Amino acid sequence: MSGHSKWSQIKRTKGALDQKRGLLFSKFSKKISIAVKEGGGSGDPSANYKLKSMIDSAKEQGMPNDNIERAIKAAIGGSAGNIKEVIYEGYGPFGTAFLVECATDNTNRTHQSIKHIFSKCGGNIAAQGSVAWQFSTKGQILVERDNNLSSIELAAIDAGADDVRESEEGLEVYTVPNDLSKIKNILLSAGAKIARADIIKESGQGVDLTEEQKPKIDALFAELENDEDVIGVHTSANL
Repeated sequence: MSGHSKWSQIKRTKGALDQKRGLLFSKFSKKISIAVKEGGGSGDPSANYKLKSMIDSAKEQGMPNDNIERAIKAAIGGSAGNIKEVIYEGYGPFGTAFLVECATDNTNRTHQSIKHIFSKCGGNIAAQGSVAWQFSTKGQILVERDNNLSSIELAAIDAGADDVRESEEGLEVYTVPNDLSKIKNILLSAGAKIARADIIKESGQGVDLTEEQKPKIDALFAELENDEDVIGVHTSANL
């Protein structure tokens, strides 16, 4: 399965977080705006699971409550501007597929930027529908390894998780998107140390890479993530 949002991305994010904090908060503001719009203009996280997920993720990355509240109010009041979500599809090196989620008020600018990044990194932007079919939307909870892992796994299964996978770093718990917050809270009550909980898009066509190939995919992933309009990157590459 694809590793787009697993442990390798956490390590990359932690290493560059301080230098990119302003950009990170700007991206979260856009994500919150999109979530409010998709929720019919509702700024109530209890009635909007995607907004709840965005707020939780923003807080975990240190975004102040005032910034979060301003983003919600701007989206409700319309002052966030004409930002809309656009998803681009593409191919990276070694037969890897990419979905790139963007929040933009200028699709021409964003399209050219994403196209340039793919070309620069040995890939190409693709037609709509070319790779999206292989990705499905899921809730993903990453639980860090400790001595309590077996009981955490049982708690996840009892809570209704769709899938639980053990890895070197800990557990990967997968849920339907609506159940992400509920199962996350159950795992926290069971003593889990959660590294990340997000709504992701996972490929069912995972591509294994050699150690020599991974740096090229990492470079493309990083270039896409660093674009100011990009709010999410998903790949079939097993990183």
